[in-house]
Amino acid sequence: DVPMELPEGFDLACVMEREDPRDAWVSPHCADLADLPADAVVGTSSLRRVVLLREALDRLGRRDVRIEPLRGNLDTRLRKLDEGQYHAIVLAAAGLKRLGLAGRIRKIFEPTEMLPAAGQGALGIEVRVQRPEVARALAPLAHRPTWCSVAAERAVSRAMGGSCSMPLAAFSTWQNDPEHGPAPTLRLDAAWGDPDGQRSVVRVQAEAAIASLADADALGVRVAALLRAAGAPGPVAPVA
Repeated sequence: DVPMELPEGFDLACVMEREDPRDAWVSPHCADLADLPADAVVGTSSLRRVVLLREALDRLGRRDVRIEPLRGNLDTRLRKLDEGQYHAIVLAAAGLKRLGLAGRIRKIFEPTEMLPAAGQGALGIEVRVQRPEVARALAPLAHRPTWCSVAAERAVSRAMGGSCSMPLAAFSTWQNDPEHGPAPTLRLDAAWGDPDGQRSVVRVQAEAAIASLADADALGVRVAALLRAAGAPGPVAPVA
């Protein structure tokens, strides 16, 4: 939820170690997508999840399933599910786990099934740049591998003109030990989907040796360029 472009005078002091970045399937009766009854309703507030769920449902031949908007805080969303407004809902696993609600999770989607959003599961602390003593105090909380991963993912979204309202996924994985191994390499996967369902989901990936946040940012920019080359729309140019 941290803006891709921070307002002037603000900066990220640290990004802490990531919680589970994956998406969670929550349902009182259905074990997974294939278990949904005819004309079922699945709830989500994310366009990214909409396009990836629709892709998965299409593979199952389930055009009868409706994907409907799901709004409100976590308690409200779970209440709507329990009231029977939805057969299942999809939420971030990290939020459920942090609030002690992991028991509501029926299934975890692996990234190969549903690629996470940029930065999902990671917490960053934003500070005023005029308060360097605050940044120094927060420095021990920083988790460098997570910070680099999130920097690469957020760079994809920034380069695509993205926000939480864009059907865009970006998720990175270290190919070797980023803290102790030589030349740590980061793989970055990204996907864009057409919310109208007129085009297939575009998927790309690239990897690079990462020694700094700048390296991670450059990888993200490169992956965004690959997405555009594969047919995903880039940012809209401002009207003169």
